[in-house]
Amino acid sequence: MTDWREVMRRVPRARFTPPVVWADLGPGPWARVDRDTDPQEWERVVALDQPLITQFQDGAAEGGGLATSSLSMPTVVVEGLDQLAPYDHHRVLEIGTGSGWTAALLADRVGGTNVTTVEVDPALGMRAAERLKASGCEARVVVGDGAGGWPPGAPFDRVHVTCAVPQVPYAWIEQTRPGGVIVVPYSPGFGCGALLRLDVLPDGTATGRFVGSADYMMLRSRRPAGGQAHEWVDAARRDVRTSRTRIDPRALRHEPVSVDVTVAALVPGVLSRYYEAEDGTTTLWVLDRDDHRGPWASVDYEPDRSDFGVEQAGTRSLWDEVEAAYVRWLAWGRPDITRFGLTVTPDTHAVWLDDPGNVIGPPPGP
Repeated sequence: MTDWREVMRRVPRARFTPPVVWADLGPGPWARVDRDTDPQEWERVVALDQPLITQFQDGAAEGGGLATSSLSMPTVVVEGLDQLAPYDHHRVLEIGTGSGWTAALLADRVGGTNVTTVEVDPALGMRAAERLKASGCEARVVVGDGAGGWPPGAPFDRVHVTCAVPQVPYAWIEQTRPGGVIVVPYSPGFGCGALLRLDVLPDGTATGRFVGSADYMMLRSRRPAGGQAHEWVDAARRDVRTSRTRIDPRALRHEPVSVDVTVAALVPGVLSRYYEAEDGTTTLWVLDRDDHRGPWASVDYEPDRSDFGVEQAGTRSLWDEVEAAYVRWLAWGRPDITRFGLTVTPDTHAVWLDDPGNVIGPPPGP
């Protein structure tokens, strides 16, 4: 087994960190850390075991909006690379180059000429290629949509994905040899994502288990449109159905990640958004991933209440579906994420519990 901590000592994160990063250093917004103005603080922050944001709004903003590129926290990187478990001389495809750091780590393990890394953002890809070259790494940097993989380099022995997907692109499976491994953050839209390790079979199927939580940025071509919950809700708020629930909606935010996988499988095609105020009130939104004017639901938590207000609109009662899925997860005995798995074929994504034959619900929407 590879000692990735030792690899990180040979390939330090600082070598691939941009001069300006944003870090979570306490209450409030992300803190901007600039190597040129405060090199000691920059070195201290880069050495922390936490993610560092390197880009917002696809490079169109600084320090605000949607974070669109980062350096992952080292312990999370190690977890993914441990699951990937490449052998000597394995050919590795990486999706999401970012700063180039994980490509360099992989190159240290299998040799630079065996690593191909794909980055959708031309500016990020260019800077990563420069850093890799400066460090003596021969990894190939390709600019393009990672959802298509890189057919000229196939077949690959390993596929390492550094961004989340709501479905595993079948191109990755097609480009992986039988017995090969794909490690990918799976995030169908409800709650947080989960890290998934897939084995590719000779018949073109890929199957494997979830191994833990994984809160990653979405592959750019797979992001849902919009961001704030109100963007899904018709301003007139017509035909709103009101009710009450005794389920605390905060549970859907704070329970283990296995509940997120369960809800995503049993309530296909939905997103969640969660908002919390300083007075302790919260709102959980459940939204149709593909239709901004489609079904939606909201549940409001208020301290000291025995039940909570629900609003629903559209052709589906989304909160009722989510609540039923959550109760089903409880009835199963709150199974751990490692009991769940996913099987992918050209036509289906099937989430299962304990055994691939025990599919728990329809696949999430594309």
